[in-house]
Amino acid sequence: MSPSVRLVPAMAAAALLLALTACDDEGAPDTSGARARDVSGAPGVGDPYFPQAGNGGYDVSHYGLTLAYTPDGNRLTGTAVVTARATEDLAAFDLDLAGMKVEEVTVGGATAGFRRDGQELIVRPPGALSDGETFEVRVRYSGSPRTITDPDGSKEGWLRTADGALALGEPTGSMAWFPGNHHPSDKASYDIAVTVPKGLTAVSNGELRSATTADDGRTTFTWHTAEPMASYVATVAIGRYTVTRSATEGGLPVYVAVDPSQVTASRKVLARLPEVMEWAEYNFGPYPFSSAGAIVDRPEDVDYALETQNRPVYPGAPDVETLVHETAHQWFGDSVTPKSWQDMWLNEGLATYAEWLWTEDEGGATAEETFTDLYDHGEDAYEDLWAFPPAKPTSAAHVSDTPVYQRGAMVIHRIRRTVGDDTFYDIVQGWAAAHRHGSADTDDFTAFVEKQAPDEDFDEIWADWLYGEGKPARP
Repeated sequence: MSPSVRLVPAMAAAALLLALTACDDEGAPDTSGARARDVSGAPGVGDPYFPQAGNGGYDVSHYGLTLAYTPDGNRLTGTAVVTARATEDLAAFDLDLAGMKVEEVTVGGATAGFRRDGQELIVRPPGALSDGETFEVRVRYSGSPRTITDPDGSKEGWLRTADGALALGEPTGSMAWFPGNHHPSDKASYDIAVTVPKGLTAVSNGELRSATTADDGRTTFTWHTAEPMASYVATVAIGRYTVTRSATEGGLPVYVAVDPSQVTASRKVLARLPEVMEWAEYNFGPYPFSSAGAIVDRPEDVDYALETQNRPVYPGAPDVETLVHETAHQWFGDSVTPKSWQDMWLNEGLATYAEWLWTEDEGGATAEETFTDLYDHGEDAYEDLWAFPPAKPTSAAHVSDTPVYQRGAMVIHRIRRTVGDDTFYDIVQGWAAAHRHGSADTDDFTAFVEKQAPDEDFDEIWADWLYGEGKPARP
């Protein structure tokens, strides 16, 4: 992997040059030569659960992806243009890319050296980059993109489907189909153009700018996402979708793509999407994006829903609670994104609590009744409910386990019970507004809550419910 800041003695420089000009099966020689001072961006941002995710030394502002996919043979060709700003002097930097064959890398239009080390694509530009300098790196690549198995056993990355493919990225799967700084703390705008064979549709995030069909019948779908997006909620869905385009009463474009086998089963719930969005805006504040929608694939193609930005992905026809959950994520997770995967409960606890609020507003169990039932009998449904506190998963294999969702929602309810409804909704809406299109962590959240309710004591909630081991005492 790319080294951190260090001084290379003169005798070691020759060895370093030999190492950098060597290449593996998927690399090309690095001909830029060794420098006496080799300042490289870190090959990870130090995430406590996924330490290799992301990279140091730069901040990405935009991804321009030009892709072509042929389902027969699972063949993807791509060119990624990554616009970034150096946050330190850089002689080299890393991009995350798992698999694929890299054919060419340029920086600022000039050929750059590169090599591969696991998921790291290590790039050495022809001239060192200065702290604060904006640069453009172009990577041309191809191959059969991988399906990645997460530590918890779930599948992500590039998933082959009955009629195409589905790209899902939580937590690290986006590195299977494009090179980038794949950590939620670095968000960017996107332009994604996907060319697919005749009869297929390519759906992605943001707004569809064009769909152009060539003489051979292949169509290029071009999508634009203006608002900052974490790479783990970027998606490409390729298949024979039934597409519905509409708008909310406020004029927000809504683009829904449904596998034909799921159209009938999905119709009733998807028709409630405008209603759910209106409810969410009332509770959480203005919708943070410029379009909305959904992607519904077959249950056998994917076995979980994901809050992909603008249009969540569903494994078959969703129920209304799942629709509420993934819609709430547009505020909590997509707009306000965790700084690290340890902060996952900020996504899932708030989205799960949105389900409780929806049920309450629909005349079902109140959030207080849901909380009490979960406290008294939760172990019957969730054996691991008290296995660990929501803000301290035990390992990467457990960042999506029950305590993050259900116990996370219980923390939110304890806050509501402590401050009362008026202050609670000020907190929820204020949190979404204060960190709109940004990243935040648990310390940011607890400080924000305490600032909004300075007369309340939250020590017991933080100590016992957020960070405490085991089942807390009855509140």
